[in-house]
Amino acid sequence: MRPVLHYIHDPLCGWCYAVAPLVAALVERAPNLEVRLHGGGLFENRRLDEAMVRHVRANDARIAALSGQPFGAAYRHGLLERGDTLLDSPAASAAILAVEAVAPHRALAMLEAIQRAHYREGRRVVDAAVLTELAEAQGLAPAAFTRALAAARGRVWPHITATRRRMVQLGASGFPTLVLEQDGDTRVLDHGRYHGRPAAFAQAVVAPACGC
Repeated sequence: MRPVLHYIHDPLCGWCYAVAPLVAALVERAPNLEVRLHGGGLFENRRLDEAMVRHVRANDARIAALSGQPFGAAYRHGLLERGDTLLDSPAASAAILAVEAVAPHRALAMLEAIQRAHYREGRRVVDAAVLTELAEAQGLAPAAFTRALAAARGRVWPHITATRRRMVQLGASGFPTLVLEQDGDTRVLDHGRYHGRPAAFAQAVVAPACGC
């Protein structure tokens, strides 16, 4: 059976953005790896107040320093400074579920597209129009994505609930959590010490499996 990477994440989690290069490197190094996305619902209709913005900026600075991931000016001086900015994880997660339903092999790319649009381009990734544009860039027809998104909105909370249940079973404390399932065994991957070193992370995960 193919090895499976269970990627417990939230589309609006900064540390999931930090780990994105590690996941990408692992997928490139192990092309037979199946990636299953589990969205956890970090934010629900959360508006950015001043205290939250201060917390986010401090977190972003640490993420940038450790991972090298960029935060665009449109995000830092636009999205974070707008009084109407809304963080709503279920909206973004529903879009990923919609892509997964129509084109499963593009789901991870959709997550990455949402992260780039949010953190680099400062776009409102809770808006259906933005999400549709991102899905179209992944090769999905807008009409097909719109239908899938409508269906996914009815499934997103059961999906989030199942993810949270999985986290309890694993003893996972937050996002991201990466779990490798292979040959009947599962192990939680230690990714924290590999920020900024995606090739080293991929090597550390793949080498034990192949004996190299």
